[in-house]
Amino acid sequence: QVQLAESGGGLVQAGGSLRLSCAASGGSFYAMGWFRQAPGKERELVATISRFSARLYYADSVKGRFSISRDNGKNTVYLQMNGLKPEDTAVYYCAARRDYADSIFRELAYDYWGQGTQVTVSS
Repeated sequence: QVQLAESGGGLVQAGGSLRLSCAASGGSFYAMGWFRQAPGKERELVATISRFSARLYYADSVKGRFSISRDNGKNTVYLQMNGLKPEDTAVYYCAARRDYADSIFRELAYDYWGQGTQVTVSS
């Protein structure tokens, strides 16, 4: 049974930093990533990464501020978020996919999802 356990969310002031972690169990995964959903909005891509970090995708809104990485030995993906803005406030979801896919930047490519962790950025 696949489980994705997210941690690291919280409340931070604008300009601050947070690091999200997602530990996966129940298999190995070709692609892992983070998506987010703000109140009243659809879930959107934040960043995704392939198994050996050869392919990285970032939403334009987070480029230069967020960094995704993964530790395959620990089956864990991280999201380092710097320079946080109030518009980054959302529930952040970890996602994972077992097999190769071209479009790992698309939400529909992912088979497994975490429960989500709240990130709130105050102005």
